[in-house]
Amino acid sequence: MKRVKAPKIAIAILIFILLITFLGPFIYQVSPYEFNKDAILAPPSLAHPFGTDRLGRDLLARVIKGGQISIIIGVGSAVIASLIGLIYGVIAGYFKGWWDKSFVFIVDLFLTFPTFFLLLTLVSYIEASSLILIVVIAITGWMGTARLIRSQSYQIASKPFIKILKVAKVPTKTIIFKYFLPLLGPIFFVSFSFGVSGAILAESGLSYLGLGITPPNMSWGSILSDGKSVMEIAWWVSFFPGLFLFLVTFSLIQISDYLQELSNVKEKI
Repeated sequence: MKRVKAPKIAIAILIFILLITFLGPFIYQVSPYEFNKDAILAPPSLAHPFGTDRLGRDLLARVIKGGQISIIIGVGSAVIASLIGLIYGVIAGYFKGWWDKSFVFIVDLFLTFPTFFLLLTLVSYIEASSLILIVVIAITGWMGTARLIRSQSYQIASKPFIKILKVAKVPTKTIIFKYFLPLLGPIFFVSFSFGVSGAILAESGLSYLGLGITPPNMSWGSILSDGKSVMEIAWWVSFFPGLFLFLVTFSLIQISDYLQELSNVKEKI
């Protein structure tokens, strides 16, 4: 049996960034909102490890604070999108018939519009906040998970032991919770980890365009947006939030690939 190696580096990077983001404020107690007219666009130094922005605000403190918002939005929207996809995918795959036809119609309707443009449209008419972004990104991001779950549910529903359980009139709730969900676990967690990285990128893209998190709040995307006007003279303003954004998404994709390979190996056993 082929042994799948865990992405130890990716896991270590992700844990490191999570620790910096959520425990960092207790160690690095610098305000991310404080203006300093004497340190405008100061390069990285001992006083300001990541430098400062065009208003003299400490960039390390802002990256830490922005990371909290970006990660919370990413995880929150991925949880909602994954649960919607799981519930609707299982219903369509198990009950089939009218449920499956409505599933195909709704998913095709959502997929008619490119996801990011649909996001732009929704956010343009709604005042953005962390909660609003979580809901909007979830609404536009559940289809992929649902299609995977539906496909897998079809396969599970066609297995002989499921047919025997139906003939024996075992309650539907028991069949779904006791037999479907454990078998769908691996693909659900793969989709969830992909969903987190996709949601973080979506939020960053919206904030970069000025349609996401707005001042005085901040996210990695909004900090990146602030730095684009001074990129030629102050590279650090965009570099550090971009680096954290890259490392988190890279780590999550590596972990997703590992979970997918692991589930493929278990299926072959």
